[in-house]
Amino acid sequence: MKRLLICLPLLTLSCNREVDISPALNSITAAGLLDKIKTLSSDQFEGRAPGTPGEDLTVAYLESQFRQAGLKPGNPDGTYIQKVPLVGIQTTSTATFTIHGKSLDMTPRKDYVIGSRRFAEEVPPITISPVVFVGYGVVAAEYGWDDYKGVDVTGKTILMLVNDPAVPDPNDPSKLDENMFKGRAMTYYGRWTYKYEIASEKHAAAAIIIHETGPAGYPFEVVSGSFGRENFEIQRSDGNAGRVAVEGWMTADKIRELFRKAGKDFDDSKKAAVRKDFQPVDLGVQASFTIHNKLRSIDSRNVIAKLEGSDAERKNEYVVYTAHWDHLGRDAALSGDQIYNGAVDNASGTAALLEIAQAYTKLQPAPKRSILFLSVTAEEKGLLGAKYYAEHPLYPLNKTLADINMDGINQWGRTRDLVIVGKGNSNLDDVAAALAKSQDRTTIGDAEPEKGHFYRSDHFEFAKQGVPALDAESGVDYIGKPAGYGTQKRQEYTANDYHKVSDEVKPDWDLSGAVEDLQLLFQVGYRVSLDAHYPEWNARAEFKTKRDAMMK
Repeated sequence: MKRLLICLPLLTLSCNREVDISPALNSITAAGLLDKIKTLSSDQFEGRAPGTPGEDLTVAYLESQFRQAGLKPGNPDGTYIQKVPLVGIQTTSTATFTIHGKSLDMTPRKDYVIGSRRFAEEVPPITISPVVFVGYGVVAAEYGWDDYKGVDVTGKTILMLVNDPAVPDPNDPSKLDENMFKGRAMTYYGRWTYKYEIASEKHAAAAIIIHETGPAGYPFEVVSGSFGRENFEIQRSDGNAGRVAVEGWMTADKIRELFRKAGKDFDDSKKAAVRKDFQPVDLGVQASFTIHNKLRSIDSRNVIAKLEGSDAERKNEYVVYTAHWDHLGRDAALSGDQIYNGAVDNASGTAALLEIAQAYTKLQPAPKRSILFLSVTAEEKGLLGAKYYAEHPLYPLNKTLADINMDGINQWGRTRDLVIVGKGNSNLDDVAAALAKSQDRTTIGDAEPEKGHFYRSDHFEFAKQGVPALDAESGVDYIGKPAGYGTQKRQEYTANDYHKVSDEVKPDWDLSGAVEDLQLLFQVGYRVSLDAHYPEWNARAEFKTKRDAMMK
């Protein structure tokens, strides 16, 4: 019989009793996970895009699962639904780069993709906009870094490298400087969201990110498959008027051609961009864009359930589990298979949320604090469902102890380790490490820190508001597999299935490792729900000051 001693060296807990948690742990099964993943990723659900019949089916399924488990509606209005008001934006556009009087030959979605997040059917055309290369487009005072150097880019088209400045270690140029932008690990400055935000602040006319598969962490097909279709934004009264008018991506190959025809060397410019003394480069190129948007307003939905805490004083404090239910839907322009089933991303995480939610109902007694199970919309469109909840919380964030997020689960068997994305940010990582030890496992940091996974899923919106967040991924050291197997499987998924119609349930899946991972995440939330103190960000975490201010 599995018993949990309510004591942990890393937390201050009452140690005077044991609780039998084996019914809860045993209720998390590979068969249960697989059944839910198959349902959510079936063709019937049409890829679960917001604002489609696939959303209706998904929301109904989630509600039925929460009801069957005996969980209460999570919205205080007595429903399982938090409406998320979105604007759908389908862009038709043209882009022209003129070099010495000649246009650069470009193919949409093959060489570039552009759009606008402004809520306007006709965005004023941009003509003869000077093109300026601004390196990584980063302004980071804490690193003494400014890629703009006072250059006014108002009305100009700026080209920006993806990711953070890759600053070499002065003592070993084969490595990156750990004191600059966390070395190999991406900071928020490396995310595409930041690059469009700073472009907006600088009043640029257009912002184009230069796509390179290695630094980005995914091929250009992922960009064109996502950004080249209908996009969404949270409805705002100003119509997003302050956002840069044109946002886009171009392939590195096409950018090299543009530089070459402009008499510049892209590789030399890229090398210069990793130095603090980098200066913006006016390429002598003019850009012109036209944007026509087809707009629609929808009320998408976050789905939320609650297990009410058993302690009268603490039931108004909360631990949150999150997973996004949405994927990319259907693309009628494709020949053959048109449905982005999203089995791993993120039918698997949603199935995990449901398994953990059902496991909590097996506890006797219930945890002292309440547990929320939040399945959010529009993650694939920019973490919008999580962002909306974090900006319009149904329960106070200063009473929210932690968010535990699941975005894709392990499909390939048991591992000796568990990846903690952004490891070292908070003492939630210490709780996870102690529980991994009880499973004869270890926790390790992000297996691919340069890809910025901490900023790429829903927990980040909680972290931005100051709530400590834990995001775990499958380990890489597989039991019974050769060295490098885990890394190989990750790379295969990214190359072959990520954001592709081929992300479907595979016949060789082994979810035994996923079960162990979810049992661990269940126990993390349970321990936190019993602890006398709230989890805390570590001293150097970038979100600590936000939490400190919130808790005053």
